[in-house]
Amino acid sequence: MSSDSTRVPAFRVHAFRDDALGDLDATGVAELVASGQASAREVVAAAIERAESVQAGLNAVQFADYDRALAQADAPRRGVFGGVPTIVKDNVDVTGLPSGHGSAAFTPKPADRDSDVVTQLLSTGLVSLGKSRLPEFGFSASTEYAAGEPVHNPWNPEFSSGASSGGSAALVAAGVVPIAHANDGGGSIRIPAAACGLVGLKPTRGRTVADPMDQSMPIRVVTQGVVTRTVRDTARYYAAAENHYRNPKLPPVRLVEGPSSTRLRVGVIVDSVNGFRTDDETRASVQATADLLAGLGHRVEEAPMPVGPSFVEDFGLYWGFLSFAISSGGKKMFGSDFDKAKTDNLSRGLAAMYRKNIAKTPRVLYRLRRTQRVYADAFAKYDVILSPVVAHTTPPLGFLSPTQSFDDLFRKLVDYTAFTPLNNAAGGPAISLPLHQTATGLPLASHFSAAHGDERTLLELAFELEQAQPFRRIQG
Repeated sequence: MSSDSTRVPAFRVHAFRDDALGDLDATGVAELVASGQASAREVVAAAIERAESVQAGLNAVQFADYDRALAQADAPRRGVFGGVPTIVKDNVDVTGLPSGHGSAAFTPKPADRDSDVVTQLLSTGLVSLGKSRLPEFGFSASTEYAAGEPVHNPWNPEFSSGASSGGSAALVAAGVVPIAHANDGGGSIRIPAAACGLVGLKPTRGRTVADPMDQSMPIRVVTQGVVTRTVRDTARYYAAAENHYRNPKLPPVRLVEGPSSTRLRVGVIVDSVNGFRTDDETRASVQATADLLAGLGHRVEEAPMPVGPSFVEDFGLYWGFLSFAISSGGKKMFGSDFDKAKTDNLSRGLAAMYRKNIAKTPRVLYRLRRTQRVYADAFAKYDVILSPVVAHTTPPLGFLSPTQSFDDLFRKLVDYTAFTPLNNAAGGPAISLPLHQTATGLPLASHFSAAHGDERTLLELAFELEQAQPFRRIQG
């Protein structure tokens, strides 16, 4: 899959302008508010104006909560991001707002309370503008729907913004908010970060608080986090989140403020375990990142894939199990009006695929649980493993549309998302960094994995790479 330059329009969709937000990241906005140079209300009002200005072009906001955001900005919570605007992905509960999960299969009702995920997010001082869009139940890698407008990529609105945190990523990339909630069950932080030119860190399993739906899974593949435009914002978020909750079983992240002098052992993987060949532009970008690392003094060498081909089938069936659980228990989860016949081709197809293979469940769960040890063993030799985020450049809208047959869509998704799911099954941390671009100007990212609990190494390396090769700016 490669980009076709004949489809690239000569414009981008962004909201950067000379207002209270300017082109500041979340740390810069927080400093502006703390110094009194701008009020929290001024920066939140600017974010609302920006959101309204790009909604027609991006379609990234699901539920607007602007009046409450302005009211909260008059007395913002204290925290490292006090008064900074953000948005919450529409698959966790926010008091008074529906949680639609990107689905037309039920009518969502306003939530009675904030999810613990939202409580941790807002404990950092952030002010939420509402809810961002995602594909149905977060199953796809593109934020597209069976009916209705997709979320568009701000760098080129004819292309996907990734998924499942595609709405959040589009809004951060477009300058509406500098930081947004995201979560990741198979690449859903890292893939949209890659598509939209952002920093996307999937933390170690258990690093942040879990949503009740995450906790009910036999293998907790979903972790909660954020997407940002700068490494320092991501680093400050995870340090601040630890003030709300810190898992005693993991080493603390603490505040990372720059690169480390330690030179790392870096393993490089270019092709995925499923045999799909990474496209030429993506291969070249991984090699360019490897060369950059070597030039910075890190020891870089080719690494073996930690898992075998059976992992692809196992994770695919677990993906199907999650859809089957929703299909079977949707009325209990979402309300009596849930109608599985109204789910899209991907959700229905995943559930049907699992139903045909249900007898394999014990073996699949056993092998997936074993990946935690297999993954850990890989980091006995390497400090970091470099790979692509996805196997080819960001596709145009329609390529991953749920209107196509399940068989075609599932094959494309398995090939495209071949690198990210291992971190979810094994529970290890990984980060997407927007170090390169395609020939047509779309962001092209590199993926770095580290040992369980070692987000510090990923953040230190991210700072070093950001300094060595500053990330492109959409308004540049």
